[in-house]
Amino acid sequence: MWKLLRGRSREAESFKEQGNAYYAKKDYNEAYNYYTKAIDTCPKNASYYGNRAATLMMLGKFREALADAQQSVRLDDSFVRGHLREGKCHLSLGNAMAACRSFQRALELDHKNAQAQQEFKNANAVIEYEKIAETDFEKRDFRKVVFCMDRALEFAPACHRFKILKAECLAMLGRYPEAQSVASDILRMDSTNADALYVRGLCLYYEDCIEKAVQFFVQALRMAPDHEKACVACRNAKALKAKKEDGNKAFKEGNYKLAYELYTEALGIDPNNIKTNAKLYCNRGTVNSKLRKLDGAIEDCTNAVKLDDTYIKAYLRRAQCYMDTEQYEEAVRDYEKVYQTEKTKEHKQLLKNAQLELKKSKRKDYYKILGVDKNASEDEIKKAYRKRALMHHPDRHSGASAEVQKEEEKKFKEVGEAFTILSDPKKKTRYDSGQDLDEEGMNMADFDANNIFKAFFGGPGGFSFEASGPGNFFFQFG
Repeated sequence: MWKLLRGRSREAESFKEQGNAYYAKKDYNEAYNYYTKAIDTCPKNASYYGNRAATLMMLGKFREALADAQQSVRLDDSFVRGHLREGKCHLSLGNAMAACRSFQRALELDHKNAQAQQEFKNANAVIEYEKIAETDFEKRDFRKVVFCMDRALEFAPACHRFKILKAECLAMLGRYPEAQSVASDILRMDSTNADALYVRGLCLYYEDCIEKAVQFFVQALRMAPDHEKACVACRNAKALKAKKEDGNKAFKEGNYKLAYELYTEALGIDPNNIKTNAKLYCNRGTVNSKLRKLDGAIEDCTNAVKLDDTYIKAYLRRAQCYMDTEQYEEAVRDYEKVYQTEKTKEHKQLLKNAQLELKKSKRKDYYKILGVDKNASEDEIKKAYRKRALMHHPDRHSGASAEVQKEEEKKFKEVGEAFTILSDPKKKTRYDSGQDLDEEGMNMADFDANNIFKAFFGGPGGFSFEASGPGNFFFQFG
């Protein structure tokens, strides 16, 4: 019996030595096979489990490695390397408190062990990063949480919990490809991981792919029916989709008041869904423009581009509202942004039109001078000229101060100039189209407001203003 045991022991040692040789060559799979043979041959040897644990750690299989390390210290509680490996596995898997206990035991057995001292510090650092991350997550300081998790993952590379928290924060920061990548890596290893499924859904949800997002949330809830975050996200996604669709339906039916109310309700569902909310603001801005509430439309489009500064549709909608409210500088700025992003013929023409209107707005506004609309008829223009010319004629203000006389004379000339342009169909067309800007104005150097006035009112004796009392005048033809 003794000889049999001695023979088995020699055989197990031989397997171990072969395992060591493969381990040294970094052929960890073969090393694993030989350490397993050693364990099968002699299952009560702590060092065999310890060696196989080290091999599994090199293969990144920390959970299996942890089981072997724990078995090794159960067989021999004085096995320092066993405690170190157990602690290292706990730490790699993100269980820093358990890691601290293992490293403390190693230090009790060998208080000068440098590796145990360093690993103990590392484990405490991870505990601290966890605490900071928890506080910062509540404060919604997601960048800091990502920083803390990156530092923690340097010591705990196999911790799914840290990776999920990082991925969730990346999603909240709008860094969806990075978040998707982290979640996908976990799902490749564990396709039933509810947290990873939730994060995948969250990314899709925030990218306005709501139907696909709901599918992932539902899948996460199948794996973990009590997953609170997935439950809330799923409920919000469904509510948001329904409200948005109802708003779109009301808009298409021309029920703008109802559409406005529905888009407003949708905006209150989830303030974190930046991309969908940007679209909702733009949609509501379109409703406001239909209701001719242009200031409200501009405000909504501004909120949309604050949430998503790449949202071309919102810039275009706001630019049109600026054009409609004659805020041409702002319109030019928006169209420039659009054209820089998408250099299409249509966008180029829109920019050109806005630039022309801006130039036109900086010259004299003859319509404003006469006090008429841009669509005024010939008769309306004549009536306006009659009223304004009489109002500002110098003779009417002969008794006023020199300053007032000068101002009224200037206005009288402007009224005559405006009438000269707007009463001539050809000149009016050139003025309206902006051709006068390219032709350096209308050449009004020889213009005489008095001649225009006389020609308009006619009569061989002209006219005169006479006082009928303090501050009151009437005119009569001679």
